[in-house]
Amino acid sequence: MYEAHYGFRELPFGLTPDTSFVYPCASFQEALNTLLVAAYNGEGFIKIVGEVGHGKTMLCRTFLASLREHESQESGTALNTGPAYVTAYIPNPYLDPRGLMVALAEEFGVPIDRSADLQGLLKAVSSALMQIANDGNQAVACFDEVQAMPQHTLEAVRLLTNLETEKRKLLQVVMFGQPELEQKLRQRTARQLLQRITFQYTLKGLQRDEVAGYVEHRLRVAGYDGDDLFTRASMRLLHEYSHGTPRLVNVLAHKCLMLGFGEGVGQIIPRHVKTAAADTPAAYVPRKFFGLALR
Repeated sequence: MYEAHYGFRELPFGLTPDTSFVYPCASFQEALNTLLVAAYNGEGFIKIVGEVGHGKTMLCRTFLASLREHESQESGTALNTGPAYVTAYIPNPYLDPRGLMVALAEEFGVPIDRSADLQGLLKAVSSALMQIANDGNQAVACFDEVQAMPQHTLEAVRLLTNLETEKRKLLQVVMFGQPELEQKLRQRTARQLLQRITFQYTLKGLQRDEVAGYVEHRLRVAGYDGDDLFTRASMRLLHEYSHGTPRLVNVLAHKCLMLGFGEGVGQIIPRHVKTAAADTPAAYVPRKFFGLALR
């Protein structure tokens, strides 16, 4: 598309959560630290809440990658100082309890009889979790978009976390969800699960000064090595129109680069950002910028 025009190796503002583009802003790093501390301490339930587009899936993938890196480091030492992590990632929340057990079995590599009833599947998954613990490892399951998970499926997750040895839980659960998850967990039927949440964090958007760092970081990872591609005024507008939401920053920045490429120019100015925002329904347009000169 416009890679050659700007000197990119790849597109810098894709919407897929590519961990090679991770920008450790304050909120993201705090959330990741919370997850890692909870995992290393063997806590049962961990909750991460964030608005749409704030980077929950990127955080989840970075967390899982960090656990795999920890496992690799441990396996390379003469004396292991902690457990290896066996992980599962469940991105689909629209599962009934039986579908959940099938998904977990597949993620943990458990051979199962697909015609088995829920009790049979639960027994197979439980046996696998016990074997993981007996091998000195820790099982971790990450569930995405949990605000959409049926209540009875959440209860099935809670029952799995009842399994424990004398020392620790057999399964650690990390729930990622939108703010609606808070309402779901406040329902009376979820009170037992709510009491089991030991660590939690609310993921926030990018601050004004972080948007510039975020954009420049992604440009450099994509291979850009020139002067400032976005003017300071453009960066300011990117923050205002995106409201600090990383996904919207990506959408707007991508459209800006397309506009710049179409005009054959080498720098993005406020006019490009305003044009991109006008074509983006989710963009937030502050009243004070309606009369801003397009230059």
